[in-house]
Amino acid sequence: MCRSAERLGFLRLAFKIVPLLFFCAAASVSHAQVDPVVCSAGDGSFESAFPTGVKVEVGAARRDGMAVRMCQGALLWDKKSLVVAPSAFEVDIDAFGIDLSLGTPVVTFQVKEAQADCCSTLLVYSLQKPPKLLHTVTGGGFYNTSDKNLNGEVQIWTSDASSLIGFESPVFSRSELAPPVVLRFVHGKLLNVGSEFQNYFDEDAAKARSQLTPEDLRAFQNSDGRLASTAHFSQEEQRASENLLRTKLRVLQIVWAYLYSGREQEAWKTLAELWPPADLERIKAEMIRARGQGILSHVDGASTAGRPPANTVKVFDLRIRTTSQALPASGGRRVTTPPPTAVSNVASPVPIFIAHQAVEGETEDDLPASEMLDLTIDSAGKVRSVVSTDPAFAAKIKDDTAGWKFIPAMSDGQAVASRVYMVVSPKR
Repeated sequence: MCRSAERLGFLRLAFKIVPLLFFCAAASVSHAQVDPVVCSAGDGSFESAFPTGVKVEVGAARRDGMAVRMCQGALLWDKKSLVVAPSAFEVDIDAFGIDLSLGTPVVTFQVKEAQADCCSTLLVYSLQKPPKLLHTVTGGGFYNTSDKNLNGEVQIWTSDASSLIGFESPVFSRSELAPPVVLRFVHGKLLNVGSEFQNYFDEDAAKARSQLTPEDLRAFQNSDGRLASTAHFSQEEQRASENLLRTKLRVLQIVWAYLYSGREQEAWKTLAELWPPADLERIKAEMIRARGQGILSHVDGASTAGRPPANTVKVFDLRIRTTSQALPASGGRRVTTPPPTAVSNVASPVPIFIAHQAVEGETEDDLPASEMLDLTIDSAGKVRSVVSTDPAFAAKIKDDTAGWKFIPAMSDGQAVASRVYMVVSPKR
């Protein structure tokens, strides 16, 4: 496999940039932009070739031979090319060389046409000659393709951003508030498999419930439910209005969690318990309308399977050439992957995007000069666990690693799960 221009990302918070560098014999890391995508507004690039001879390129779009502040993606083979997105605000590689159960290795491009767009499009292309567009997924927010349970089944995680277009008020139509969605290809059909991941949805619901106080819930249930914007003549009125909005949002999050994980009866029962009675039928109809216009209106059906088994795939140990014990994870927990398998003929994963987002007040001095990470990377190139000799550092970057992307380890042209060491250097 020919690999070049593998990417390292930077994320920004409050005008602060904290770089995170990656060094290994298999990858060269370049300076990158501040958004968690390969190319944004013409900034950032990626290129890599698959063993089939199909090359993937992402970078600045060009007009009259000059780069412009837009991005494009392309597939190249045998002196031929296919432009995937000729001019878009963002073009990202979500996954490269993975198996989505479509009969061929694929690359997935995540495309956002304009900065103000609510939604992105996921384009799934084959990596055989000639490459072909196999499927288009529309209406989602940010896509993350991963094998969450390490059981060999790859899902597409996103949010139903298109469902919130015109929903309630602009406050509740923001894409970051959209319900989570889990999709998977089964026999070539795209299914909603949220019912197989009810525990993840339950975590969201539990978090929202923990933020509800009896006083705020009582005040919301005594409101009209719509919470139309009105003038406030005191700070007390302003605070009361803000509390009502937060409570409404949390109730919606709880109901969405049940609704998008295959528990419709429980969703409507919970809505009846928490919502203002006089507004119940209206909001129920609005939620049904919203779901009907969203991403789920484009899928081929829903899974009827129960919760899938976890941690059943072979994880190839590329750290050393003998099987080793799992290191304890931060907080005293242990890595939950199956015993890794030592191999000598598996290509190591290569980074597509790696970044650290600084928290408020954090500087480079708050991070170690360098640190060894023990990563488990699934067959979709996403990080399933991170262990560090410094548990505090592992805790700092835990949220970051959920967005890290790799070309996964390859064995005989097939993407596989692996365990690798990676040295990061936040200071330079």
